[in-house]
Amino acid sequence: MRKKILPKVNSPADLKKLSYEELEILAAEVREELVEVVSNTGGHLAPNLGVVELTIGLHRSLDSPKDKIVWDVGHQCYVHKLFTGRRDQFATLRQYGGIAGFPKTAESDHDIFDTGHASTSISFALGLAEARSRKKRKEHIVALIGDGSLTGGMAYEALNQVGHLGTRLIIILNDNEMSIASNVGAMSSYLNRIRVDPLYLRVRDEIEGRVKKIPAIGEKMYSIGESVKGALKYLLGEGVIFEELGINYIGPIDGHNIKMIEETMAVAKTSTKPVIIHALTKKGKGYAPAESSPEKFHGTAPFIIKTGKAKVKNGKPSYTEVFGRTMIDLAKKNKKIVALTAAMASGTGLSKFKEIFPDRFYDVGIAEQHAVTFAAGLARGGYIPVVAIYSTFMERAYDQVIQDVCLQGLHVVFMLDRAGLVGEDGPTHHGVFDLSYLRHIPNLIVMAPKNEEELRHMLFTATKRKQPVAIRYPRGAGQGVELTSHFEQLNVGEAEIIKKGSDVCLFAVGKMVDVSMTVAQRLEEKGISVTLINGRFIKPLDKRTLKEAGRSHKLLVTLEENALIGGLGSAVSELFSDERISIPVTRIGLPDRFVTHGETKQLLKDLELDADSIVQTIMQNLPDLDIDVEIVESKSPTWIHRGLGI
Repeated sequence: MRKKILPKVNSPADLKKLSYEELEILAAEVREELVEVVSNTGGHLAPNLGVVELTIGLHRSLDSPKDKIVWDVGHQCYVHKLFTGRRDQFATLRQYGGIAGFPKTAESDHDIFDTGHASTSISFALGLAEARSRKKRKEHIVALIGDGSLTGGMAYEALNQVGHLGTRLIIILNDNEMSIASNVGAMSSYLNRIRVDPLYLRVRDEIEGRVKKIPAIGEKMYSIGESVKGALKYLLGEGVIFEELGINYIGPIDGHNIKMIEETMAVAKTSTKPVIIHALTKKGKGYAPAESSPEKFHGTAPFIIKTGKAKVKNGKPSYTEVFGRTMIDLAKKNKKIVALTAAMASGTGLSKFKEIFPDRFYDVGIAEQHAVTFAAGLARGGYIPVVAIYSTFMERAYDQVIQDVCLQGLHVVFMLDRAGLVGEDGPTHHGVFDLSYLRHIPNLIVMAPKNEEELRHMLFTATKRKQPVAIRYPRGAGQGVELTSHFEQLNVGEAEIIKKGSDVCLFAVGKMVDVSMTVAQRLEEKGISVTLINGRFIKPLDKRTLKEAGRSHKLLVTLEENALIGGLGSAVSELFSDERISIPVTRIGLPDRFVTHGETKQLLKDLELDADSIVQTIMQNLPDLDIDVEIVESKSPTWIHRGLGI
């Protein structure tokens, strides 16, 4: 039996010892490893299957970590991790205590940039290249960016400065015709013409061949044929945009041809100017289910290799699915409702909406800032735009939310999916800052549902309000509550009192309401009388209910799956301070540090945000009560400062 080649590759230098025949075998082994591991851990399978040869070619052409590779987004870095000393840990991918699913400088010297959001690679690589040049060093800096990321405005800003500075830099455009869903926009159409235009390929080959054959002077003319090539580019449009920006264009090349990649890199490395290499790849290559459904396997849960089907299916609909269904229900009744997303139609639950209402759906590509201001224009024009963007990605459009929507009081509804901890994707994707960055903005209503049924009512309420509204809701399955067919318009700023007591008041929002129900039950079993309130609105707060609770209880506890600084607990504490209400307030939420990746249940336990830990925290903070309770020493008396570092 032939010995496997992959176990022999412990560093990029080992790749350079292999023949092209061995490299083809290695590529197949890498794909087997990717499918095997991701089928167990979940993760970004299709993007990595598509860059196997590209990664091999890059590492054979470079001297990492002296030479630097900057991965845009980073969800295509698994192959890179296999080649840079992390093969033995690869089975721990995205698992608690294991290696991350994105580049991590703390993991390896071969990772130069912690990333997880799109369109950042060229900017960072340009900074590295300028720092290198200022120090008179010679190493190569390479930015690898997908065609989907080129829909992000930051990439264009970076390209503009790259051309202006003329800095020596290599940009690899990994063109697989997709980001997560199929790409949209003029740049996508432009690249598509370059990919498939047989006229350019035929005419280019024909002209170059004829020039070479001219007697006596043919080879000389060809050697100075940049002008011919340049004229041809202008005639047929190949690479013109990049050339006009001052960036030399090479391509398109076959991104699955290792030898071609190396030869192209050899040319690019000799340039004293910025170069962009346009490489064509196939997302999901080598695994049939991923090739046929690259969107599904962009980011996948654990699956059965033979069929590609998910291993575990929760019967409860997810918050995302409920949002998508609700949008359809509301849009049927209100023709002014339109939906927007930023390259995440499937991820935000809007795929079905797109099918039913194609003329009322907009996918702007990876361009969150544009999405928000575009929505502002739609709102000014009399429509009700519902903008569905992950909580962590909405951070990119913070200025637009303030200046273009809220300052002008425009009726835009922001649906912030993936709020709170998201698990295995880690700190770049945890949506734990939205309450803090939204609640201080004037004119904006901020809500968080306790379950998927309340999400429906909140979205209905938001479409009825003629002002900006943000609704944040978690990743994954809902609680399985019955979904009614009717809609209820909530009174803005009115909390829901679930149960009344006299000793401790639990004031919770979002997923923490369900946790608080368990906490309340356990406290009652200890003889502690509990009031439980579903806050529902982070802004405006239900001041009347909170003031009554503050004056009638011995302890008030706020519970949120958000950063403690500036979140719900801060808002309640500010209210009590302003109203001169003297009551101990225990704020339960996320500490002031970034939280690592891992199963959400494990993260909540380690952050002491699970029911058992919360009960202990409350017991430690209770004023003297005339009850007999047993207090177990907490793992961390200063628990609110604990957290999982990265």
